[in-house]
Amino acid sequence: MQVAVVLYDFVEPIEVAIIGTLSMAKRLSADLSYFTVSEAGGIVQLQNGLRVDTDFSFHDAPSSDVVIVTGGPGWRAQSTNPGMLAFLQARSAHGACIASVCTGALILAAAGLLSGKRATTKVPVVAPETCPLDTLCQSFPDTEGVPALVVDEGNVITGGGVSLCIDLTLYLLARFLGQDIAHETARIMEYSAASDANRARLPVLQGLAAD
Repeated sequence: MQVAVVLYDFVEPIEVAIIGTLSMAKRLSADLSYFTVSEAGGIVQLQNGLRVDTDFSFHDAPSSDVVIVTGGPGWRAQSTNPGMLAFLQARSAHGACIASVCTGALILAAAGLLSGKRATTKVPVVAPETCPLDTLCQSFPDTEGVPALVVDEGNVITGGGVSLCIDLTLYLLARFLGQDIAHETARIMEYSAASDANRARLPVLQGLAAD
């Protein structure tokens, strides 16, 4: 399982927890590898100033089984960025599973990857911000927006907002590497109780194409 984590300017720094979760899982499985990718490669500036040096550009990134699109205030610019949309469309066409966390779902929707599917995204906001789930439903009426922990539609998987990026990553580990790896990853990163609590309050929805 090779994972590409897509970063761009003004991603929320908490979503780097995706990489932290993958790092913990790599202790348990030699079958896991991952890298970061951005449009131009090199440095991207996350929300509130954190700078991250990404491994590859869209042009030179290796193939991957999974692509995870992060979220944050920069999603609006990325949803109209031809380079971002073309990258996701091409990866999807070549058989990669495309996943998103938080407002990354709105980028997937803009790329046409959520048409005719159910999807989730961030729900709680600080006024006067607009709820991203409402934005998804209003802007992309061919997508059924639902509040959920994870929505698995087979080749496209969306996760809830902010810290739920960890739950989405654990879900992907379970799907591609098995439940034992996911459960042990949650245990060693001291997230088992939080994972159980999140599953108790939010559904995991699986489409007919999901494993």
